[in-house]
Amino acid sequence: MYISGKNGCLTVLEKNIKINKAFISLDFSDETIITYLEKNKINYTRKEKFELDKLVSKNHQGIILDIEDYKYCDIDELMVDEALVIMLDHLEDPHNLGAIIRTAEALGVTGVIIPKNRTVEVNDTVVRTSAGTVFNVKIAQVNNLVNAMNQMKKNGFWIVGTDMSETNLSEVDFNGKSCIVIGNEGRGMSRLVKENCDFVASIKMLGEVNSLNASVAAGIIIFEAQKNRRKL
Repeated sequence: MYISGKNGCLTVLEKNIKINKAFISLDFSDETIITYLEKNKINYTRKEKFELDKLVSKNHQGIILDIEDYKYCDIDELMVDEALVIMLDHLEDPHNLGAIIRTAEALGVTGVIIPKNRTVEVNDTVVRTSAGTVFNVKIAQVNNLVNAMNQMKKNGFWIVGTDMSETNLSEVDFNGKSCIVIGNEGRGMSRLVKENCDFVASIKMLGEVNSLNASVAAGIIIFEAQKNRRKL
């Protein structure tokens, strides 16, 4: 996986993530990064800017790190007492995924579940948007969300979906093992996922708008859940 840009690369260096190799532009002069690479005997190659442009589509700022792919955990690792898990139903925007992971880490969420297909995965943008907290959060990747929900129910979890509903989020008891489902940015939760939730709740709105950005909604819901659990 390629990580680019000074901030993203500095995050990788701070987390001591294994770096396979580094590519820097001919005029790159950030002494902090260069010193780290040399001190840790990490091979780096100087390249023309146009050569770096071919490796990543984003503004790389003259630095690209080739690191090992993100290691997803097994869903069983999230089956712990008093767990609060976030399940993401086919999110497509890496900025949303990164922001949700950052909030999850800040508010003490046990872990995150994402599907393997038709969804965004952990990539350069997610690492940047999460400010590196993606390396502190357990993320499980599953073949089928409904199967994962049923597996969690057998392990004592209550599944709480989020959608337009008569049930206000503040009325839900999040104590014990809880899993919160956040739907797709445009379509919300899929029909089968929604049908397999134990509860479906909504955020009370006071204005004219009837929906929120997925990452904003997730932040409010996670905070409300942890407040309900007396974690905050």
